[in-house]
Formats: sequence, structure tokens, C-alpha cells
Amino acid sequence: MFGKVSSRLLGISLLALVAGCNKTDTGGAIDAGANAVAPTPAVIQGTCPQIFLREGTSTYRTYAKGAKDDPTQIIYQASLADTTRQCVQSETTLTVNIAVQGRVISGPAGGSGTVNLPIRVAASDGEKTLYSELTQFPVDIPAEGTAQFVFSKSAVLPGGSGDFAKLYIGFDEGPPSKKK
Repeated sequence: MFGKVSSRLLGISLLALVAGCNKTDTGGAIDAGANAVAPTPAVIQGTCPQIFLREGTSTYRTYAKGAKDDPTQIIYQASLADTTRQCVQSETTLTVNIAVQGRVISGPAGGSGTVNLPIRVAASDGEKTLYSELTQFPVDIPAEGTAQFVFSKSAVLPGGSGDFAKLYIGFDEGPPSKKK
């Protein structure tokens, strides 16, 4: 009698354990507050365009009036270094979140304060421009005379453009352009 009760109790315990471990995987769509019909777009890196710093655009200097190329008249100098990106693809677009780390140093003719750095983000596929935007990015230079910053931007490219597209980021003194 005791053996029959023990085996039934053991069987029911195992069934309860298996039922407790069984959970339907929703892919995070319902857990994240979305519905199962519209899941969150996939983050992809395989076809995410690479970022390039063009020669001559990774550094930027401003001089006191009329003192071009005089090192004693530099107001500030900025440089761009490390870059990263993350791509999210939908049915019709490729959204690229770009980040670049930079540094600003006050020159002999400069001091502390806020400076606006003209940073352009552009994407191209061969000769075709997919995206181009110039941003005046403010950076505060403290009394110590040097500051690090992180510039980030989201660029929306046409869907399917990641395979051959290239991203460029750098300083640009040209006039601000409208999104393409």
C-alpha cells in the first residue's frame, strides 16, 4: 500500500515539475509591452555598414581672426578617434546608431567655454549619397583646457543598403545640409 502511494506521489511531483519548467517562448514581444503581431525589429551587425574617418576630417582647428596656420593663435583643436555603430533593420529601412569619441583642447589663444563642433555624418553606396547631415555639436571646455566627448547620431538608410554602404564621420566646415 505504501509503495503505491509513494509511486503515485512521485509521479504527480514529476508532472508538476515538468509543467512548471514548460513556458512558451514569445520572443520578448509580449514581455516588452509589444504585441505578438508587431515584434521588435532585429538588431543586426552582419550587414551593418562600417564607419570610416576620412583623411583630413578627423581633426579640426580654429584660429584667432586673420591668423590661419599660426600655432600660437589656435583657439581650440578637436579630434575624433574611436567609432562604433549598431544597426536595426525593418522591412523598408536600416537605422544606424552611430557613436564617436572625441577630444577638445584649448589652444594658446583660447580658454574655457562652449564650442560648437561641425560634425558631419554621411552614408554612401559607391557614388550615390544615401544620407548626409551636418550637426553643430556643443562641447564645454573646462578651465583645465581639455574635454572628452561622445557624439551620437541615428541615420536612417533605405532598406537593403547595408551590404555595400559606407558611413563617414568627420569635421566639416561647410553649411548645414538638409537630410536626404
